[in-house]
Amino acid sequence: MAEALSPVVMDLDDNDQSNNSVKPNNKNDKGKNVVVVPPESKAVPWVEKYRPQSLADVAAHRDIVDTIDRLTSENRLPHLLLYGPPGTGKTSTFLAVARKLYGVQYHNMILELNASDDRGIDVVRQQIQDFASTQSFSFGSAKSSVKLILLDEADAMTKDAQFALRRVIEKYTRNTRFTLICNHVNKIIPALQSRCTRFRFAPLDSFHVTERLKHVIEAEKLDVPESGLAALVRLSNGDMRKALNILQSTHMASQQITEEAVYLCTGNPLPKDIEQISYWLLNESFSESFKRISEMKTRKGLALVDIVREVTMFVFKIKMPSDVRVQLINDLADIEYRLSLGCNDKLQLGSLIASFTRARSDLVAAAK
Repeated sequence: MAEALSPVVMDLDDNDQSNNSVKPNNKNDKGKNVVVVPPESKAVPWVEKYRPQSLADVAAHRDIVDTIDRLTSENRLPHLLLYGPPGTGKTSTFLAVARKLYGVQYHNMILELNASDDRGIDVVRQQIQDFASTQSFSFGSAKSSVKLILLDEADAMTKDAQFALRRVIEKYTRNTRFTLICNHVNKIIPALQSRCTRFRFAPLDSFHVTERLKHVIEAEKLDVPESGLAALVRLSNGDMRKALNILQSTHMASQQITEEAVYLCTGNPLPKDIEQISYWLLNESFSESFKRISEMKTRKGLALVDIVREVTMFVFKIKMPSDVRVQLINDLADIEYRLSLGCNDKLQLGSLIASFTRARSDLVAAAK
């Protein structure tokens, strides 16, 4: 959903609209057409090989994409602030806008910076200001004289750099449009937010992830049963980049991309393993549970943090009083947090089993 914080829509210097280098697709083909990389480019990551080439190709967030497409067509493109989780189409949308404005020569008219690397005030004063202050020029069929600057991971910029960027944006609005991309919008100072039109890119729903994966599977002629496709969608958690990376890495490791192959490649515990672990936690003694889970963990190379995360999701499927469920989930969240800080696995496995032992006692007490 778009959040227009201020009247920042602006007319570009040239009213002529450039020809698109990629013709828009039919409405029924949205999210499916991609640039096909020549056969010799087998080493190209699929996230780049199948990156959308035009705004019509972006699979999801049609309300956002259509709004940006209309503003671009009307030469009224504002400064943009695109935020949301990784792999949801933020950078692809910016690059599609660049292609729409400049065609195949778009690289000559944009400045891309990863703000997590180039995050200080010197970058704003030198690279950004130097690029923004130079005379605009056109390439090929591109007639728009406005230039684009992309600051990816802008939430990693220092506060001083953000304050310096605020003035640069104001000074060079006539010939330059800025796009800030970040995961956490609260780390962007209000002064910058107010100068941009904000768009939130939510995690992709399973339908759009599935459709794009099916297109890639068909294009690459892969052997993927329904269970394998469902595993890819489940593990992606709405991150298209992650889904394609898992698909490609599993394909390199296995001819058939089954559910088990996907889980083995990513190191995630299989659903049947989580069911078995949950059974031990709910029915076996402390020592027996500790022994069996440790053996499975070692044998299959599982990370305890992944086990805790999956067991937490499994708890939602178990019938139990709401107060017992809430307490157990809170305990599991504490364990996951401690594991993220590097705490000892054996101690946290003991905490996991103790949490379920207490939940079992509460269930018995509730039944009486």
